[in-house]
Amino acid sequence: MQLKIKRFDKTLPLPTHKTAGAVAVDLCSRVDVEIKPKEITYIPMNVAIKIPDGYFILLAPRSSTHKLGIQGINGVGIVDRDYCGNDDEYHFAVRNFTDSTVNIDKGTRLCQLILIKCETFEFNEVDVMTSPSRGGFGTTGK
Repeated sequence: MQLKIKRFDKTLPLPTHKTAGAVAVDLCSRVDVEIKPKEITYIPMNVAIKIPDGYFILLAPRSSTHKLGIQGINGVGIVDRDYCGNDDEYHFAVRNFTDSTVNIDKGTRLCQLILIKCETFEFNEVDVMTSPSRGGFGTTGK
């Protein structure tokens, strides 16, 4: 499958799968960023992508991103199919969790992009669920 992609800075490489078994591609910072202690910032990730019907994109931090002193503030991000305009650059929302300023260099790989198949759905409201109750939220670990 091929996706239409726009790079905002063509000096940075296109995202690619780093190994044959990789399910995600890494996105990198388009600019140098200085993040003050405990600050939240939005880092431009250099891409806009046309997502095919029946799919969405999930953005998740790379497993090493925390080593930089930042964490993805939302945990994961969901990109809808209609977020694909000429100026719809993806951003990675991060928080500096340290007591020092964190500097992110242009080109630093920060998050992973995963293309996931999905279906749209509607709800059929009922007054009673017929399946047995499991005991409440968080009970499977007991």
